[in-house]
Amino acid sequence: MKKRLCLCVLLSAWGLLMAGSAQAQGLRSSPSPGGSGLRAASPAPVTRTVSGTSDFIVAIVDSEPVTNQEVNAQASRVLAQASQQGVALPARQQLLGEALEQLIYERTQLQWAQQSGLKVTDQEIDQIERSLAERNQLSVSEFRAQLARDGLSLTQLRQSLRQQQILQRLRDREVPARIKVSEPEIDQFLTQQKSQTQTQQIHLAQLLVAVPDNASSEQVQQLEAKAQALLKQAREGADFSRLAQEHSQSQDRANAGQMGLRPVDRYPSLFVEATQKLAVGELAGPVRSGAGFHLLKVIEKPAAVTALTIAQTQARHILLRPGGQLSQTAARAQLAQMKRRVELGQANFADLAKEFSQDASAAQGGDLGWASPGMFVPEFEEVMNRLAIGEVSEPLVSRFGVHLIQVQARRNSPLTAREERDYARNALKERKYDETYETWAQEIRGRAYIEYREPPQ
Repeated sequence: MKKRLCLCVLLSAWGLLMAGSAQAQGLRSSPSPGGSGLRAASPAPVTRTVSGTSDFIVAIVDSEPVTNQEVNAQASRVLAQASQQGVALPARQQLLGEALEQLIYERTQLQWAQQSGLKVTDQEIDQIERSLAERNQLSVSEFRAQLARDGLSLTQLRQSLRQQQILQRLRDREVPARIKVSEPEIDQFLTQQKSQTQTQQIHLAQLLVAVPDNASSEQVQQLEAKAQALLKQAREGADFSRLAQEHSQSQDRANAGQMGLRPVDRYPSLFVEATQKLAVGELAGPVRSGAGFHLLKVIEKPAAVTALTIAQTQARHILLRPGGQLSQTAARAQLAQMKRRVELGQANFADLAKEFSQDASAAQGGDLGWASPGMFVPEFEEVMNRLAIGEVSEPLVSRFGVHLIQVQARRNSPLTAREERDYARNALKERKYDETYETWAQEIRGRAYIEYREPPQ
């Protein structure tokens, strides 16, 4: 099946791509508050727009018209995106009214941005387009050809990308500066957080006897019996680490099955339920999951703490930047070969990073250091968070190129007093963003002349 490039999906992907400015190692991203979606207020009467292909002016924003076709297109984009996300929406006529208000808010903000001299260069739009193409695993030329086949205008796409970029910059410039957080508010927030925080952590090791998807009932019974036999050996004194290294079919077998110390909510609930009453050193299993039969050993089980902590990940990566004679397809193939060599024990990930990675971290074997949530771009962080310790990802396309990721370790790091206050300040700003945005958007809207038009009879 050919991939269809829906404009609303592309714009949504762009919103993720542009969530912050790139910093160290070509990966780090500063989170941007709010998001790129428009928050509609005071919807216009639904009778002012009609569905269908007929076109007429439904509103004037200063001297700029808003047409019925624009409203219907906006509503269709919202419907398509909601369908992708499984979100319920109001009736069509109500949706049209809300779409009109969204366009009016957008139009007033774009006019304000123009008056204040905000611009986006063609080079910046080129970069966004390249990023979208990469996320769809296409070259720029293939991306444009697919747009044409799907009836999507390249001009329309680039205009939409430019407008969304301008809007995001305007909001990032205007809204956060209006948000005020007092020191007493921070004190109260931290007191509440610490009284509610009871972080339970556990460190487990596993031995997985995998069950194929198409296994017969007889095969399942045989594999369960194998798991029971291995559990018996462990309980009779056999070294669990050795058993895991020799028999486990999980990605963490190279680490003797150890999955690291982490909050219980970062373990499968099946594992937590099976081990919650066990002491350090005790065994549980076989625990059946969709992957197979798991034997579990409690390695560490510290007491719950009340200090604020942040989950951190230490990872390596290898980055190849397509361009010139290196296509994205070729980069993915090269990294897939490196992944196989590492998994077969034919090469060391750090050595490969030193030799081939086109990132500043290459000299350190691709080591990115300890990273807190939000420090990497979303597409990179999402894949990294799914990896077990020692596991190597499939080749991943980001705005910076094609990556191979290996997770080295995970930890929960206590926040310093200063970090706690920074955390509280940012959390409170995030809470206040929507209200502040609404007030600002209403002010911008109030400066514009807006005239609603009834549809022709």
